[in-house]
Amino acid sequence: MSTVLQEQVREWKHRRNAVILAHNYQVPEIQDVADFVGDSLGLSYKARETAADVILFCGVHFMAETAKIINPGKTVLLPDLEAGCSLANSCDASALAEWKAKHSGVVVVSYINSTAAVKALSDIICTSGNAVKVVRSIPADKQILFCPDENLGQWVMEQTGRKMLLWPGVCHIHVKFTHESITRLRQQHPAAKIVAHPECLPIVRAMADEVCSTEKMIAYCRQSAATEFIIVTESGMLHRLRKEIPGKTFIAGPTDTCSCNECEYMKKNTLEKCVAALEHLAPEITVPEDVRRRALIPIERMLALGQ
Repeated sequence: MSTVLQEQVREWKHRRNAVILAHNYQVPEIQDVADFVGDSLGLSYKARETAADVILFCGVHFMAETAKIINPGKTVLLPDLEAGCSLANSCDASALAEWKAKHSGVVVVSYINSTAAVKALSDIICTSGNAVKVVRSIPADKQILFCPDENLGQWVMEQTGRKMLLWPGVCHIHVKFTHESITRLRQQHPAAKIVAHPECLPIVRAMADEVCSTEKMIAYCRQSAATEFIIVTESGMLHRLRKEIPGKTFIAGPTDTCSCNECEYMKKNTLEKCVAALEHLAPEITVPEDVRRRALIPIERMLALGQ
């Protein structure tokens, strides 16, 4: 059935002159039909390099917004409007605006995992891969508010020695990984390297052999002499790792609350919804032009720092 649906997606992609983007956490059958698989910001810029009229972003809402910010002339579709993000939702733009009004002069560094409205209120954006570099670029005499992920912010403080104010937001999947659950798995696989996302809790990050973004997980696992890895992030990442590095073994990091670590928001997207979105050109994601322009500024400030 999935093969038939994948062919339908490809057919509609051709009809609509579309490019299909899939985040690393999407289900395998969507990753396999995508033109590009990766992280949200990188995918948005991949789309800009194409002549596509339509972007089908198989991810969550803030990612589709980011694609629209960067590709204003393209129609951006999200297969399911209910594909949201607990982390992005933890920072409401009106609450951030109110906070800024009371704390003038503070530099707002926002993680890419935030809404377009929050990006528009930010001074500079960062990704999990360049957050340390971004924070180091800010003058030492400036106070920083890091939002919305407090665990990523804590990790950046550990790496830089820079004290920051942290917005109280978390990814509901990454905080489910525990020291106990990872310890049990490591006992079963003593030779495995532990690779964790910086959105994880500090006690979990401390266990890891490598803490890095999803994109850097690919490079680390490929270059490492190890052949077995415990991957402590959303389970969709394992499909890409197994596909791009077939000679090694990848094990999903477990949680204490369930045997899986799937984000229910990411998994709302299905092949059926991809077909429907391309056929009907809906749901379409739009961003008010004034918000889009203001949100693009801190993204471009980040890119000006280089890789």
